[in-house]
Amino acid sequence: MPPIPDRSEWPVGRSEQLEPLVRRVLAPNPSPYTFTGTQTYIVGAGAEVAVIDPGPYGISDAIGMESEGHVEAIIAAVGDAKIAAIVCTHTHRDHSPASRPLQAATGAPIIGCAPLTLNDDGPRADAAFDDDYVPDRVLADGERLSGDGWTLEAVATPGHTSNHLCYSVLESGALFTGDHVMGWSTSVVSPPDGDMAAYMASLQKLYDREDRVLYPAHGPQIDNPRQLVRGMMGHRRQRERQILRLLEDGGPHFIPEFVSAMYKGLDPRLHGAAGRSVQAHLIDLERQGRVTVEGERWMIPA
Repeated sequence: MPPIPDRSEWPVGRSEQLEPLVRRVLAPNPSPYTFTGTQTYIVGAGAEVAVIDPGPYGISDAIGMESEGHVEAIIAAVGDAKIAAIVCTHTHRDHSPASRPLQAATGAPIIGCAPLTLNDDGPRADAAFDDDYVPDRVLADGERLSGDGWTLEAVATPGHTSNHLCYSVLESGALFTGDHVMGWSTSVVSPPDGDMAAYMASLQKLYDREDRVLYPAHGPQIDNPRQLVRGMMGHRRQRERQILRLLEDGGPHFIPEFVSAMYKGLDPRLHGAAGRSVQAHLIDLERQGRVTVEGERWMIPA
C-alpha cells in the first residue's frame, strides 16, 4: 500500500476545480485506510449545487479524524450557491456524518443511499457505520436528481457495503465512485455486510459503462476507467485462485494464516482488513461449493 503523499500536494479544506461542473474539498482525515482523506465533491457551477460525501464529523481518534472545520470549508467553497442536495455514497463514518451539521447550517435535504445499521466487530476503525444517518430521500438504481445545469443519476454498486451508490453526472460523463473503485488501493470487502459476489458484479457493471472519468472518495481521479476496473476484477480473481491453491496444497486453513501467506510485507495495521477480504472470498467460494468450513477452519470439500 502506498504511503500517504506529501500534504502540500493534497491541500486540506481548499476548493479545487477539477472540471467545469466538479470541485473537490479534502477532509482532514488521512490514514492507512483513507489515504489522503475523504474527498467531498461539489457538483454544479450555477445557482444550485450538490455536495457528494460530506465526510466525517466530530471524530478525533486513532485514525486522525478531526473534522469540524471540514463543514465550514464546504460552506465556504459553495459560496453564494444553494445546496440543493447533500448526497452520500454509503454510510461509513468517514463519508456521511457531516451531512447532519451541513444540513443544519444550510437546510439542504440529505439524499442518496439508504440507511444501514450494523454491529461490525471488524478491525477497520474508519469502517464503523454511521448509525445516525437519516436521509430525506433514498435513491434507487437509475433514479435522478437535478439542479441548475447538472443531473446526477444513481448507480447501485453493492459489495463494499450493501447500500453503496455511485453517481453519474449525465452532462459530463463523470462518475463519483465512493469507496467502490479507487485508484490508490482496492476496496475492503468486509462481511457480514460486505459481499464479494455483489462486489464483483458491481465491478462488471462499471466495466460495462462508458464513463469518461471516475472520481473516488479517496485518492486521485481515474482517467482510464475500464482499464482500471478490468485490472481490479483480475486482481480479485487472482486472489481467489491463490486461496484455492493454498488449500489444495495443504496450506493455511485459518484466516490469519491466509493473510500471512498472501499479503507478505503488508503494514501490520492492515492485517485485519486483509483478513476481512479473505473471509469475503472464502464465503463466496463456499456458496459456490468450492470450499467448506468447520468452525473457523476452511478446507477443500472431501
